Amino acid sequence: MRATLRWAHSDLRTHRGEALFLVLATAGIVASLLLATALFGYATNPWQRVFTQSHGAHVWLHTDADADTGELAGLDGVDSVAGPYPTAATTVASRGSRAAVELRGTPERPSVGRPPLVSGHWLDRATPNGVVLESRLARALLAEPGDTLTVPGTARRLTVVGLADSAEPRYRPGEQPGLVWALPSAVADPGGQVIGLRLTDPGDTSYVVQRAVTVLGAGAIGEVSTWQQARAEAQGDNRLLGQVLGLFGLGALVAAGLAVHGAISTRIRGHLRDLSVLKAIGFTPGQVVRVFLLQHLAYALLGAVAAAGLAEVLGSRIPGRLGDAVGVWQGLPGHTLALVVIPVGAVLFIGATTGLAAWRAGRVPPVPVQRPAVARDGRWSGATGRILGRRPGTAAHGGRPASGPRRLLGLPPAAPRTGRLSGTARRALGARVPPALVLGWHKAFTRRPRSLATVARLTLPLLLIVVAMSAWTTIDRFHSRPEQIGLPTALSVRADAGLGERQTRALLERDPEVAAAYPGVETAALVPGQTATIALRGLGTDREPYPYTLAEGRPARGADEAVAGQGLLDLLDVRVGDWVRMTVGDQPQILHIVGRSIEPENAGRVISTSLDTLRANDPGLRPTLYELRLDPGAEPRDVADRLATAGRGHLDVHTVTNPADGLSPLRAVVAGLIAVLALIGLIELLTAIGGTVRESEQDLLALKAIGLSPRQITAITVTATGCTALAAVLAATALGLPLAHWLIDAQGRWSGIGAGIAQGPSAPLMLLLGAAAVLCAAALAAVPATRAARRRLADTLSAVA
Repeated sequence: MRATLRWAHSDLRTHRGEALFLVLATAGIVASLLLATALFGYATNPWQRVFTQSHGAHVWLHTDADADTGELAGLDGVDSVAGPYPTAATTVASRGSRAAVELRGTPERPSVGRPPLVSGHWLDRATPNGVVLESRLARALLAEPGDTLTVPGTARRLTVVGLADSAEPRYRPGEQPGLVWALPSAVADPGGQVIGLRLTDPGDTSYVVQRAVTVLGAGAIGEVSTWQQARAEAQGDNRLLGQVLGLFGLGALVAAGLAVHGAISTRIRGHLRDLSVLKAIGFTPGQVVRVFLLQHLAYALLGAVAAAGLAEVLGSRIPGRLGDAVGVWQGLPGHTLALVVIPVGAVLFIGATTGLAAWRAGRVPPVPVQRPAVARDGRWSGATGRILGRRPGTAAHGGRPASGPRRLLGLPPAAPRTGRLSGTARRALGARVPPALVLGWHKAFTRRPRSLATVARLTLPLLLIVVAMSAWTTIDRFHSRPEQIGLPTALSVRADAGLGERQTRALLERDPEVAAAYPGVETAALVPGQTATIALRGLGTDREPYPYTLAEGRPARGADEAVAGQGLLDLLDVRVGDWVRMTVGDQPQILHIVGRSIEPENAGRVISTSLDTLRANDPGLRPTLYELRLDPGAEPRDVADRLATAGRGHLDVHTVTNPADGLSPLRAVVAGLIAVLALIGLIELLTAIGGTVRESEQDLLALKAIGLSPRQITAITVTATGCTALAAVLAATALGLPLAHWLIDAQGRWSGIGAGIAQGPSAPLMLLLGAAAVLCAAALAAVPATRAARRRLADTLSAVA
């Protein structure tokens, strides 16, 4: 055991850089996997915690004010109900911010859908105008308990007495109204009512919704929201961040395992004499295997422990969403288990890949077997023979082939060369291409199994870097060219009853930076089967059509034509070219889907047509919102401020939410992953360089004998390394770009936005990546190759003996 430890210590002193790289790579991989786990927990558990604490309803039905909801409590599968509560749609303002809200009359704190208070207290009859705000709405209004809210256009005042969390669909400016609980007396003129259903089996949600619609009648249903929709919205971008981290973390773990395997295999080939000496002095094959295995397990364990410790101590201090996610994750029940299982799993995986290579070290014989230097048929197998113009030699004593320069110098036979020169290489030499370039290219690709394995190991981290760069470029596309991902407009405006259609449009188009104002309506519609609601939008007119971003099909120009998002196509199991029927109130609406639009809103469950098409079914329909397209270079917030001032309290102006705003932390994540992958690639590159340099020592005397200078011999190794890196770059580009498009579009389909959002890196950026990889490989190979080419004759004789 003492001898084993001494040899391991000596090896560590010799390969300090390699050990450091392995520790850092393992730490980066484990940290990525831990952050991915934290984001997954943060995405799901906060909503689940609120839903459990509030004893939440699985279905919320918004109905007409006079709908009889008494029979819903007796439906099969309904455990209990909340409400019905009277509701009124209004707008509230606080500190210059405005928000559309649903005022819900709640006589007492409910038992089902019981909102957990964040601050303040629940409604009290001593404060008849008191309200409790949903916490996300309160953040948008910058409101706290004790603040006063105003209702624009009236003299009414509401006092905030508390803030509460809710498991219902969250507030989204311009899309989903915020939730405000108030006493029934504060809801003076209710426009509808809402009732919540808690089910005995959440899996029966669609069936219960269908039964409820049958009992109440389709015309009485305004909107249906389910717990699945609320959970998906709450998870949102956090789940995507977790998926990205998890995917790259696992990919980096595989790349690191292969890099470790390659490093050990190369070291075994370069230290056959040392291993033979260990065997000769009494080391058993098992002891040799344990030396390599325990040594690299120690490196992996050190990196894993360091990553786990840093994640536990400093993880919650990371700025932004990642820090919040780690802080929440540390308070979850499975936190400790994940903190142990993930590092242990990573160490075991690296140990498994190490064991395969260490097993080969245990099979090294005590006396190295000299391999022939030429092919079995007696012909020269190395490049040197071709340069010398030598003919096939004769076999030495005992059947061993003779080697020209080695026989002249009195040296023993060397290891086999890299094979005969190909016709291309011979023609290149005949065309007076520098021998260093030809021999370097020949050395890189002649030993195909070993060369392909090296290229494959180097390709994997480069491939993941290409995928990461594609993700970065796609996020930049969301910010720089939002019109290409379904966001052609920058502002959404709603006008109250004090302004008519013509007045509103004239007021909006009067602004010098408003390029176009598209009138429209958005309403909830029941899908066929009456199991869910979707968003039906009518935007633009036949004369001024709305500029939808299409990924498939054509724009909706004719009567009853529409475009739909991927989420709606999946929900209804239809495709472009089909006709769909939906119900708006008690009126059916039949539309022909002629295109698939990229829809970042409402999980893609949107079907869009022109306002004129909807007016054909309802002539009295009036626009309720206006989507504004601004001039290039216009600042949306400045335009919004001007319009709000010009509207004198009659306009509610919001900037259109860009889904990429929530993905800003992903840039830092991608940058960190690229650094980890680059570190793994550097380890593999150093391994390949070390193997190439050791193999070149066998040819050093022959290359000097034929007149190559040390600089030319160095150029052979540098060229071989550069060709290997170039092959890896080309393979990573050819495989990585299609893989990145597939992964990003698959994520788009899963989220409902739809395929067609992927954007690969630009050609100059890919050329820069390739050039950086090849030049880095050449630069790293230059120093050890130069030292090997200038070795003394005695050292060379010792190395090849």
